Amino acid sequence: MDVELRQLRCLVAIVDEGSFTDAAIALGVSQAAVSRTLASLERALGVRLLRRTSREVSPTGTGLRVLAHARRVLGEVDDLIQEATSGHACLRVGYAWSAVGRHTLAFQRRWAETRPETELRLVRVNSATAGLAEGACDLAVVRRPLDDRRFDSAIVGLERRLCAMASDDPLARRRSVRLADIGGRTLLIDRRTGTTTTQLWPPDSRPATRATHDVDDWLTAISLGRCVGMTAESTAHQYPRPGIVYRPVRDAEPIAVRLAWWRDEPHPAAQAALELLTTLYGTG
Repeated sequence: MDVELRQLRCLVAIVDEGSFTDAAIALGVSQAAVSRTLASLERALGVRLLRRTSREVSPTGTGLRVLAHARRVLGEVDDLIQEATSGHACLRVGYAWSAVGRHTLAFQRRWAETRPETELRLVRVNSATAGLAEGACDLAVVRRPLDDRRFDSAIVGLERRLCAMASDDPLARRRSVRLADIGGRTLLIDRRTGTTTTQLWPPDSRPATRATHDVDDWLTAISLGRCVGMTAESTAHQYPRPGIVYRPVRDAEPIAVRLAWWRDEPHPAAQAALELLTTLYGTG
């Protein structure tokens, strides 16, 4: 079963224009070509799509459902063409959990002021490359090195490690904690995108772990007091949550925040984004 875009365009044109004759004019083809194209689509799908009388053309019930899908498909194709030919008019920056934390708003505002010709769009993708490998973004904010030679990256700043815990946790009464305070607890970690591993502790005092794959699930489990989490400082700025407090882990090394991009095809605005984020982290 092969369905072609020209067949979908023909169906939409017939319905929108109200007749085969007007559809032919809109598409710049003959009326006979419109009839043949619609017939080939109905044969490919094995269903009747239109009711034709001497006075009008109207979709069948199945035709209405196919028409809705056809409009979506054609819209996606138009978006694809626009994306490919736009000359990089949009810069998509992917992130897994928390973008650039307290610098996120300043990043968006300063970008709009200094680069109005390039739209900045933040995209949340919970994958190891924050959407870069999946094609969902042009640049990615990541907090651990990417072991993939297809990508280049640069460090734009550092963030403290914080421990997230329920607000009634005994540790919440402290202004900061140590790794040893967390060693006897259950630690909730995201192995795909997270920055926390048990390697931060000596082999004989490592915490038990539970896995999660989403920041909202992570926050919910911690707020219920079932476990604690350790995360970059940006998470606290991006996800303040009633029932959860964040405390600095004063003997844990900071986390490097990296900006990553495709090595063989960097976005023209990548350098500007790198410079702006480095400035924000440097002055913040």
